[in-house]
Amino acid sequence: MSGNVIVLISGAGPVGMTLANELTRYGISVRIVDKAAERTDKSKALVLWSRTLELFDHAGYVDDFMSAGMQAHGANISNGKEVMARIDFDDIDSVYRYALMIPQSETERILEEHLAKRGVTVERNVALESFVDQGAQVQAVLRKTTGEAETLTADWLIGCDGAHSAVRHGLGFTFDGTTQPSDWLLADGHFTGLDPQDRLHIFWHKDGILAFFPITEGRWRVVADLGVAEGSSHRADPSLEEIQSVLTERGSGKIVIKDAYWLAAFRINERKVSQYNRGRAFLAGDAAHIHSPAGGQGMNTGMQDAFNLAWKLSLVIGGVCKPSLLDSYSVERSAVGDEVLRNAGRMTEVAILRNPIAQGLRNAAVKFAFGFPQLSHAAAKTLSELDIGYPDSPLSVKGAHHPTGIKGDKTKPGKRWPDRLPADTSRARFTAIGPADGVTGLAAKFPKLVQAAPTTGKVDGQNLILVRPDGYVGFAGTAVDGAGAEAYLATLAAR
Repeated sequence: MSGNVIVLISGAGPVGMTLANELTRYGISVRIVDKAAERTDKSKALVLWSRTLELFDHAGYVDDFMSAGMQAHGANISNGKEVMARIDFDDIDSVYRYALMIPQSETERILEEHLAKRGVTVERNVALESFVDQGAQVQAVLRKTTGEAETLTADWLIGCDGAHSAVRHGLGFTFDGTTQPSDWLLADGHFTGLDPQDRLHIFWHKDGILAFFPITEGRWRVVADLGVAEGSSHRADPSLEEIQSVLTERGSGKIVIKDAYWLAAFRINERKVSQYNRGRAFLAGDAAHIHSPAGGQGMNTGMQDAFNLAWKLSLVIGGVCKPSLLDSYSVERSAVGDEVLRNAGRMTEVAILRNPIAQGLRNAAVKFAFGFPQLSHAAAKTLSELDIGYPDSPLSVKGAHHPTGIKGDKTKPGKRWPDRLPADTSRARFTAIGPADGVTGLAAKFPKLVQAAPTTGKVDGQNLILVRPDGYVGFAGTAVDGAGAEAYLATLAAR
């Protein structure tokens, strides 16, 4: 039996490596294993949305993603003859007013390189075989592809090991949901006849959807649905000729595929667990939720699972917060998973309508509705995941007085805080925003949990806001609510 590990992460995809990077950034030692021999060479999940980019920005390593990706500034929905709807990302409330198109192979490369800089090596050809939660620790068995086994103890086990998660199976959690009885085609390659290059192009044809996602200039991902599948067997991967036939039939008439890096057929699964943890074992990413690729939310949702869990786990491991803080992880992220599942499912249902009358009504309704800029803005906000929040979380608390003088509802508990937080990212701490005497007093009473960000002026100087380490409002009140803010922190603090 080998020595004790603080956190064992099963699965070294984008979610597992995001979690490993965040924990090591906070000074928590990890081991991360993956049964695959190497990271993926496919484009797979290929978009980082605004909210995820903001989180990587705060973590301090967003620039490497930016240099490896391509900005997409909107999406066009067309019937092949005219554009019925335009969604623009340029006016969303973020520094990152675009979707960053980046192949998953590049995302994984960047994350693994950052882990290596922090002294962590992904252990490949190593699978989690079994584990037992012993209460104070988890005993796990790892097995290499050579057959060699290793038994170790870990304080915490995190399953980021995908749709067939060994951790989920070990917990005995059911993966409730369905597999859609329809076949889809995918091609990743070079195309001509698509402009502009910095937008997603979606064609609603009578025979099904055809959607294009830019990867690099001239290189695109295309997906198309073929309707109800015949039988239960997996459809053979398409040829270039099959893809071109669909392009000619459903596209603008000018789109041509030149070559392909990847051709595949797939079916859509929509499944989710009802809880994300038990005892010392947690789930994140596809191990907890899988859904339609519509909207490109899957990887981003999983990465945000990792950001949510990392700061909480680091504060509990460091003895700063009570273990009960971890109870909020499943509450918060399961609600988000439900929302993403619903949104992706609805987008898919609308896109694959087959009834001609229903298609006509859909097209007319979308063309009319998107004539109003507010709807385009709302759609962009949903896609970018800027409207994700935790209004019903036990960590979202109102003060006795509502903050004053700030436009909109950005100070509501559970809402994303839209401004950049102080630059010290070496520790997971709440940021106390408000009058100097109040926030410095909170930082003095809870030095390991709070950093002060004094404000001035008639408006901002009258409010007292506690922003969580992941950039969401925890407590919201006014300057006279200091006792309430202190009580809020006291419920979290270990002392």
